[in-house]
Amino acid sequence: MSAQHIHILYIDDEIHNLNAFKASFRRIYTVQTAESAEDAYKLLEEHAFHIIISDQRMPKMTGIEFFESILTKYPEPIRILLTGYADINAVIDAINKGQVYKYFSKPWNDEELRHNIEKAYEVYALRKENRELTEKLLDVNEKLEFLLRQKLIS
Repeated sequence: MSAQHIHILYIDDEIHNLNAFKASFRRIYTVQTAESAEDAYKLLEEHAFHIIISDQRMPKMTGIEFFESILTKYPEPIRILLTGYADINAVIDAINKGQVYKYFSKPWNDEELRHNIEKAYEVYALRKENRELTEKLLDVNEKLEFLLRQKLIS
């Protein structure tokens, strides 16, 4: 899959960060941005995303709280947290509560972030393939059990 097919949602209450992210990555990936968790929820309803990147410190809801709030309904996208503050408790919460794949400090390094977006997509694709193979295996197993029952009955 080409990088252009990687769909990213980036949430940050600071417009200049959203603009900088778009300027850096819109030619490589399909990028949607949101200024708040509320805007992000709307975009999640309308689009499928492979990767969700969120700022940690935002009004009303932190990035971790946002990730935690979408886990049940949108478990597949890989989550990346950005923050301008080195807070070890936020990092621990991000990993434990929000199931965050990576944590980056602001300002981000474009090349490092791009590399990790590619790696995050690989994880997304492998998880998806694993789910599909498991479903196929369960289906085949069900059919084999049915055939075995038929043979035992006859």
